[in-house]
Amino acid sequence: MKILHALVVLGLSLVANVALAQSAAKCPALPADSNLQWQETAQSTYVLCKAVDAGGREVMTLMLTGRDPSIPLNRALREEKGGFAGESLYWYKPDLGGQEPPGYATRRMTVVKFDKNQYAQISLYPGDASELRSLQLMSQGMNLNPSAVAAER
Repeated sequence: MKILHALVVLGLSLVANVALAQSAAKCPALPADSNLQWQETAQSTYVLCKAVDAGGREVMTLMLTGRDPSIPLNRALREEKGGFAGESLYWYKPDLGGQEPPGYATRRMTVVKFDKNQYAQISLYPGDASELRSLQLMSQGMNLNPSAVAAER
């Protein structure tokens, strides 16, 4: 009887932990047809969301923070105009000090201030130009709930 009681308690605690983990998710929802899933890391001052495909390849990184990342975005590296969470933005090629590793032509990054002391730093790592456009459109449609940002908890 004690074993049965211990198993019931263990089962209930596992269910409670899964429910808590699901409710604590901070990353915005990904479209069901994207075939991507978030790998989430939450710290006291930021939430890091990495979107990976079925093969484990990272295609997008999203950092939500209450602090300005202060990343210089060089106008000479400006590429496409876009949006994120209802805010307008420009996509930039990353500044890699003149280096252009494989896939560099389609890599993009940006920083968006979407509320007072709430920032999103976004990096895209597409395999080709078609996937770049798809990721840009997907990020444009993302919806952020203000509670999803770790603003100096």
